[in-house]
Amino acid sequence: MRKDREIALKMRLSGKSYGEIHKVLKVPKSTLSAWLSKVELPHDVREEINKRANKKSLEALIERNKKQTFLAIKRVGEIRKTASKEVTELKDQDLLMLGVALYWAEGYKRVKRVRGREVTSHPVSITNSDPFLIKCFLRFIREICRVPEKRIKASIRIFEHQSEKHLLDFWRNETSILKENFKKTYYGISKSSEGKRPFNRLEYGVIQISISDTNLFYKIMGYIEGIK
Repeated sequence: MRKDREIALKMRLSGKSYGEIHKVLKVPKSTLSAWLSKVELPHDVREEINKRANKKSLEALIERNKKQTFLAIKRVGEIRKTASKEVTELKDQDLLMLGVALYWAEGYKRVKRVRGREVTSHPVSITNSDPFLIKCFLRFIREICRVPEKRIKASIRIFEHQSEKHLLDFWRNETSILKENFKKTYYGISKSSEGKRPFNRLEYGVIQISISDTNLFYKIMGYIEGIK
């Protein structure tokens, strides 16, 4: 028997894998398989080899998943960065469409009725928890609708565990709405939201922007009709 084959046999019987034997003897794995595939291994040795092989496969799978996750995160980041660069400075028409679309999606649009008759007074009102969405809408209100600062009112809804002062300071800074135009703070969430989301998802509470301007309300409704 060839010396290297004899060594390979002894290594295999001691529980070494083909890969481990190959590293020592430099014999191709195909050759090792031809030499050793019919060798009967003791049960405990076979169990140990299978155990190590499974562990190695699991480690390889975990490493592959880590790489795939990293590549996926990198790919998503590149897609978002490329898309972000496609958005140039907003022109007035862009801001008009953006503001109307935001109100169409998030604003108060239901016409008020008392005893079956439509009430003639309707405020412009939008409620949301996203500071960037609110700031976009305020740009629309200020730059396109030309609403004076003194007419833009706000109120926030927060949870009992949150600091009213902290969140008032936050929203005043984000919106630049006059301090005196912030109305009473409400605690808790609306009945329509109860039980549907964990309270800790609303990090900044919820803010409502309102303007008492019936003409502006119907003007925005007209913009929406125009888009329709």
